[in-house]
This record gives sequence, structure tokens and C-alpha cells, in this order.
Amino acid sequence: MEERTRAYLRGRFGDVYRRAEIDLPPRADDREWGYIPWTAGPDTTMVRHKSTLDLGSMASFLERKCPRHVYFSAGTYDAPGAATMDEKHWQGSDLVFDLDADHLPRVTLGEDSYAEMLSKCKDALLRLLDFLERDFGFEELTVTFSGGRGYHVHVRDAGVYELGSEERREIVDYVRGNDLALETLVEAEPVGGRGLENPTEKRMLPADGGWGRRVTTRLEAFADDLIERGEDDAVATLTEFDGVGERSARAIYNVVADNTTAVKRGNVDVHPAFLTVARRYIDETVAAEQAPIDEPVTTDTNRLIRLPGSLHGGSGLEVQRLDRAALDDFDPLVDAVPETFVGHDIAVELPAEHTVELRGESLTVGPGVSTVPEYAGVFMMARGTAEKATE
Repeated sequence: MEERTRAYLRGRFGDVYRRAEIDLPPRADDREWGYIPWTAGPDTTMVRHKSTLDLGSMASFLERKCPRHVYFSAGTYDAPGAATMDEKHWQGSDLVFDLDADHLPRVTLGEDSYAEMLSKCKDALLRLLDFLERDFGFEELTVTFSGGRGYHVHVRDAGVYELGSEERREIVDYVRGNDLALETLVEAEPVGGRGLENPTEKRMLPADGGWGRRVTTRLEAFADDLIERGEDDAVATLTEFDGVGERSARAIYNVVADNTTAVKRGNVDVHPAFLTVARRYIDETVAAEQAPIDEPVTTDTNRLIRLPGSLHGGSGLEVQRLDRAALDDFDPLVDAVPETFVGHDIAVELPAEHTVELRGESLTVGPGVSTVPEYAGVFMMARGTAEKATE
């Protein structure tokens, strides 16, 4: 990034911050703060181990420094401004989740547009919130658009505050579906009359909640589809499953047709051949419904996370706190564009043609010098695809 570009962005970030009203996180004085300034050179320089006492009021700090990125810690400390983690004396931490579009299994880098990546990331966010709200029952949730490639969720329920890294890793394993298998998911349920000397058991998916609910929902749809197809079509479909021949396929079809209610309740012991189907749908459910969060962010009790209301120095978009009820309608490439950058045109220079999707429009510019809406120019300069041209 050229000095002219860096100076322009720093100045315009300052203009945004002079008008901004930043709401600090709870216990802000007990948190570590950090930021990245607009320094020259290819590498960024993180300034950290700061407290609110070091920075002063957030409004005056942002106006004075106009930082490229601003962060606060998930953890709270007795001495947040101490130079080492041991000297800080950890008290506890928010439970933080990070979804980054670059790391999603459904995103194809180089093929998906920025808008498509963010759309897929919001789908992953909704799956994560389903886990946090329905499976864990968390209530104190703050959801933010990161300003860049994804979303953050901060959980501040009292029960998570003192969890260590290992306990947090167990939560990660759960929402990602790590090592989920039939044997770890099913529950044994006795069958037959009471008082039997050697009672038998059947294995059931716990269909009332958790991963069991997700798998049985898919098995219900599978059973309905299989019956609707009829035997011959269903057998042809089932033989496409690994390890299922025609004889097993007919057995599975007949079992599902004769025991539809049991299958939909999650009984995986209706027939030995049905175990192949159950295992397949467990794997399929994990692949489709896991929340592919960034594990190190959640397990690190000292993690720094972006400040809502600040600007992302790699996009010029706002790190925006989101209302849970309005999440479905949120469009980051429209709603996170700062109003300060709207209504002005600037000159930028690009080495090659580039397309930007912002505020509901697609703009293709370059190569060479072009005049573009300022919000598009800031976005391209922040992402390194354009430089500020002389006016």
C-alpha cells in the first residue's frame, strides 16, 4: 500500500470515528485492548497489552489514533495492561466463536464471489446459533459481523465465564460434530415386559434434541422419500450406498415400509441392514449441519476480538453488532457500509480490472485511473486491489 493510500484511509477512518458512538463490552476496564495502526511496510504491527487507562476514553483514542483495526480481549484480568499474560492474572472469559468464510468447507476460493462467501457464512452462523440457543440454552449472546469475511458470536452467560480451554474445546467438538458416530450417539432402551430375567435392548437416537434430533429429522425425510418412490426405485437408490447390495436394499425398504414409525422415532435396530443407513445419515447430518467455527478462537481464553462499531482495515466496512431478530435481513455489503463514505466520488488507480459488489450494485473498474463512489474506492484500497490516485 502506497503512502498516499494509507494517509487517505487513515484520515477517512478518523472522519468516521469522529461521528461514531461506540458501545464498549461489559467490564471494559478489566479487558486487554489492542490495535493495529496504519504503519508502512508489508507487515502489520499489533500494539497490545493496553488497558482503558492506557488508551483514555475510547472516543478520544479512536479520533486520535484512527487505527486500522481495534480489538479487545475475551478475557478479563486483574491487571489488563500488564506486559505478560502471567502478570495480568486471569479472571474469566467470554465464550467467543469465529466463523470465517475462507475456512468454510462449502466455500470455493477463487470461484465464489465475496458476496457468495458471506452468504454461505451467514448460513453457517444460523446453524451455530441453533446449537448455542437450542442445544446449550445460552441466552446472553452478542452477534457481530466481523467487517471482513464472517461473523463473531460472544456468549456471556455466567456458566461459561470460568471455563478453561479443555472445556471450551468440548463445546467446539460438539458444534463441529467431531468424532460423532452411531455408537456415541445412540442410547440403549429396554424392550419386552418388566421383570424379565434377561431383558433385551434396542438402540435409539435421542430424537428430542441435540444431534439426535438433527439425524432423526433427516431419517424421517429419508423414510418418507423411500416409501414415496416405491420398492423398485427405492432399491435402485439404496444400492448406491456404499456396502448395500440389492438383497440388503430390499430388506431396508421392507423394514422402513413395515416399521416407518419406529424408524422416524430413531430406532436404529429395526434391522441389521438399516445400520448402514443410520451411519450414512449421521455422517451426512454432520457434513450438512455442523458449525465450522475457528477452533483456536474459542479455546483461547486470552483471545483478542474485533470491537463492534470499529472499522475493519481490510475492507473499510463496519464491525457491526446485529440484532438477533433482524439477522435474516442483514446484508453486510449494504448495511455495513459506513454512511461517511456514501455520496462522494474519488479517483483510484487499479493495475487490473476488478469488480466490486456493494450497496446492491456491481461495479467493474480498471485498469488505470477511474472515478468511483468513495465506499467502493475505500473497499478496494483497504483490500489492496487499488491505490489512491491524485485528484
